[in-house]
Amino acid sequence: LCRILDFRRVPPTVGRLINVTKEILEVTKNEVLQSVFFVSPASNVCFFAKCPYMCKTEYAVCGNPHLLEGSLSAFLPSLNLAPRISIPNPWIRSYSFDGKEDSTLGTPSMATNTPCRPESKLGIILENSQQGELCPSVCPLPGNMDRHHYEMFTKFGDDGFLLHLDNARGFGRHSHDEISILAPLSQCCIIKRTTLLRLQLLAEPEYRLSDVMRESLLQDPLAPVLTEPHLLALDRRLQLILDTVGSCIDTFGEATVVANDTAQPRSPAAHRAKLDS
Repeated sequence: LCRILDFRRVPPTVGRLINVTKEILEVTKNEVLQSVFFVSPASNVCFFAKCPYMCKTEYAVCGNPHLLEGSLSAFLPSLNLAPRISIPNPWIRSYSFDGKEDSTLGTPSMATNTPCRPESKLGIILENSQQGELCPSVCPLPGNMDRHHYEMFTKFGDDGFLLHLDNARGFGRHSHDEISILAPLSQCCIIKRTTLLRLQLLAEPEYRLSDVMRESLLQDPLAPVLTEPHLLALDRRLQLILDTVGSCIDTFGEATVVANDTAQPRSPAAHRAKLDS
């Protein structure tokens, strides 16, 4: 999905059938990882995550009894080799172990609009990356409410790009469109022209997002990966994004909402050619 939208912020990922016993439990030397494995009453080998949010044995993942379909992402370089920083998402949700989520996503900023200002934590996100549309465009499409933070390699300074790690909560309920994920877009009302043009193209019948996504996923070893209702939900949610952009334009005007990033700087070679002529 990130590749289709031309964001390319997610490490290369592929589906694979994994033997969780032979390929993980029996080869790892990590004691913490070993401690989260257990055998279920149905004799399936299971494991769960340890995290500060909502990770516990009730949310374990199990093989059948050892094999499990999953996705594998490319490892990033070690922090010693390629240091990176973590940028908190200004619209982060809070979690509790009673299973309830904070339903007030974005409410404080609706009054002050603080996260949208250049001097805020979001400043580096809006100014130096595609985040002005990444969260509005990518997170609502798969219904991902779990975007806690973004990461950037420090080597490139302000010219770096954002990495989107941990996308496991995407494509949960195809029948429910989580409108609150559109808060960054509806509150900040900013989107790059190239992104808007691509979204509009993917809403056209001959380039419909669901069709492009379906064809792309056929290359995956676990194809078809997504069910038909999930694919059709992409088209529905894409229209919600475009409707939100339309409302922003109606309120603030296209010049304010749509950032023109289509002008290409002249290359040094082209400049020299002009001087030579």
